[in-house]
Amino acid sequence: MPHRVFQKSKPKAIICRLPHLGMNRQNFIDDFKRYYGHRLGRDENCRSPHYAYEALSMAISDRMIERWKNTFNAYQESNCKRAYYLSMEFLMGRSLSNAMLNLGVSDIVSKAMYDLGLDLEELEEIEVDAGLGNGGLGRLAACFIDSCATLQLPVTGYGLRYEYGMFSQSISNGEQIENPDHWLKNGNVWEIERPEFSQMIKFGGRTDIYIDEHGQERRCWVDTHDIVAVPYDTPIPGYQNGTVNTLRLWKATATEVFDLQEFNAGDYAESVASKNNAENITMVLYPNDANENGKALRLQQQYLLASASLQDVVANWVAHNGSDFTHFAEKNCFQLNDTHPSIAVAELMRLLMDHHGLGWTKAWDITTHTMAYTNHTLLPEALERWSVGLMQHLLPRLMEIIFEINAHFMAEVSAHWPGDSGKMAAMSIIEEGHEKQVRMAYLAIVGSFSVNGVAELHSQLLQQGLFKDFYDFCPNKFNNKTNGVTPRRWLAACNPDLAELITKTIGDSWVTDLSQLEKLKPYATNKKFGDAWYKIQQSSKQRLIDYNKQEMNIELDVNSLFDIQVKRIHEYKRQLLNVLHVIHLYERIKKGDIGNWTNRTVLIGGKAAPGYVMAKNIIKLINNVANVINNDPDVGNKLKLVFMSNYRVSAMEKICPGADLSEQISTAGKEASGTGNMKFMMNGALTIGTLDGANIEIREEVGEENFFLFGLTETEVEELRHHYNPQGMINEDEDLNKVMNLLECGHFNQFEPGIFDDIINSLKSPHDPWMTIADFRSYINAQKQVELAYNDKKRWTKMSILNCASSGKFSTDRTISDYNHDIWKLDTIKIKAK
Repeated sequence: MPHRVFQKSKPKAIICRLPHLGMNRQNFIDDFKRYYGHRLGRDENCRSPHYAYEALSMAISDRMIERWKNTFNAYQESNCKRAYYLSMEFLMGRSLSNAMLNLGVSDIVSKAMYDLGLDLEELEEIEVDAGLGNGGLGRLAACFIDSCATLQLPVTGYGLRYEYGMFSQSISNGEQIENPDHWLKNGNVWEIERPEFSQMIKFGGRTDIYIDEHGQERRCWVDTHDIVAVPYDTPIPGYQNGTVNTLRLWKATATEVFDLQEFNAGDYAESVASKNNAENITMVLYPNDANENGKALRLQQQYLLASASLQDVVANWVAHNGSDFTHFAEKNCFQLNDTHPSIAVAELMRLLMDHHGLGWTKAWDITTHTMAYTNHTLLPEALERWSVGLMQHLLPRLMEIIFEINAHFMAEVSAHWPGDSGKMAAMSIIEEGHEKQVRMAYLAIVGSFSVNGVAELHSQLLQQGLFKDFYDFCPNKFNNKTNGVTPRRWLAACNPDLAELITKTIGDSWVTDLSQLEKLKPYATNKKFGDAWYKIQQSSKQRLIDYNKQEMNIELDVNSLFDIQVKRIHEYKRQLLNVLHVIHLYERIKKGDIGNWTNRTVLIGGKAAPGYVMAKNIIKLINNVANVINNDPDVGNKLKLVFMSNYRVSAMEKICPGADLSEQISTAGKEASGTGNMKFMMNGALTIGTLDGANIEIREEVGEENFFLFGLTETEVEELRHHYNPQGMINEDEDLNKVMNLLECGHFNQFEPGIFDDIINSLKSPHDPWMTIADFRSYINAQKQVELAYNDKKRWTKMSILNCASSGKFSTDRTISDYNHDIWKLDTIKIKAK
């Protein structure tokens, strides 16, 4: 038999026009059975509900992928300008319920699962939260990409695919225990690996100088230790509009995963050392950077994100435009979410010059017309700084570029302020000293055409304080973009009963135009509507009670005031002030001062960074105080204190519908914006807070009569610093004195003497930057106003309705529209089903 001869030929495009997937009940039943039985190999003998969750998720994912391809093709055909959102965090939460909502199939799927003998809510609970973020920064990024898809804007999210999240928190003896958060242990049905778009990332090595074919001096980064960044894509559906955008996450892998010679020689550990070292880069969200190894790992994470993402965009440009970068800036915009990805400024310069032959001037012009920087903090210590030595070791070519960027910039500063060496030192990207540091926020400012804060006060303070010199030098760069949250997840999905009442009352257009909630204001005094609103809130509180009982086995009173503070544990967020108030209430109960008493349940939740000792001590104090109060028969239901462990997105989806009071009590001038305050407001909770972050704008929207204000203003805080005397305030305030006495005498740590001394000393220190003691009396008085309002059910319900009705400004749809109008300037791309 003659041998068959195969000739190599150019690959042909595969014709793959599939029939449109149905969206009715039977379609979902059929697809569920097919995946459950064939793809997953399960049958009626399977007892694990995880496979049912996976089968349903695959069926839903198929519908998204269908629209995903249509979206990709529409963007390609329109040759539209695109934006890229670079963020170290994307705190996505669970995907199943959000995907069904945005596809418009939640009710249909619920009925389909019922026909199969399954409960959709139980399947939704099986999904683990994606461990891709920690707090507000990551949740904001997730809300942003939801809104980009809903507004049909061509925006791609870029982040890192962490094998483990920050950590899973448990509490033992009142102390935080950090456990690995292996969220990927069962795989991730929502992602697709795209190895064909992998990028090579360089570390170490040195720079060579050579002359190119045009006689130009060039630099080449050589002798590097390389790793491979492999992309995993997740579809991001818009709300019932056919658009599905992309979140691309990078995983670090080795160029050679296995050294066979080492293995055969018997050195099994060394044979996979390269693989392990590479994968460490994306192993854990925010490695502890208290040591040099931790710092190096964190810098590697940030560079991998920037380099892989920029290489990806540039490669796509070259594939369609060749080496002509003339119109690159007109078609691309990079939004840097906080300072973490700011190394992107130098990396884009490297790619344009070293890989594509552009000169400095042209490369810099492109870079400074494509980069935009969002700042999220007023705390100087939170701005990224890397030692020059570390940068030269890990990223020598990048360090050369940063030196040159700084030299050019210093020449501009000198021309603007001749002879002002102090100004040059203050604005230099390189901070001089015993160990030179690279100020990454300054690099982002210098290399960007837009610099924005995330609340009106925050942006003002950046311009007047932290970045004042830069604002004076280039004021047109600076702008404000007040944060928001997506109403799809944070009202429509997490509070379906309230969403249904709102829709029955004013229609459903509020889901994509939150300003429509204004139409609820006339109903704030409508008894029938108010009664329905109150009933829904009580049901939400009962669900929260049931959830807490599952987690902690504690009995709570649904009629008590649910007073909630859930956020990252940090001194400036002042969980301590909340605890001082709880101790004050406890002291009142013990002495019999319970006239006109309002039963109160205080819920606090949040994680402390593993290396943040004071924050972990605060968690311990909260739990010790809770243990005393909750087990005191004199207290009973009058007061409960609960620390909710392992706070995460899926927990917040149960918490915010059940909140009566939202605690937003940071020291004025310290919180950039906050987004938890917006989620609570959107669900009808009332806010007690300082004039800080977005609280100011929340109060402006809802009216001062529907907001419980307390505390010093930012200006008053700064004025008081010079003569702050907390001990004098303690001596003059009888209630505060009693609270401090309970702390100092060891009432809450009788068998652990001295463990709260650091907390007590920080509260009493005249150098306490958070000025907790200074706001105590004002806070107590505001809490009394809360009690008066809560005891008047009619008044409280009215205030609750008005808070929800006034939350329209705080949708990320509005925020993203502002970004697009002022910064990105993208066209809306309508998607047609094919």
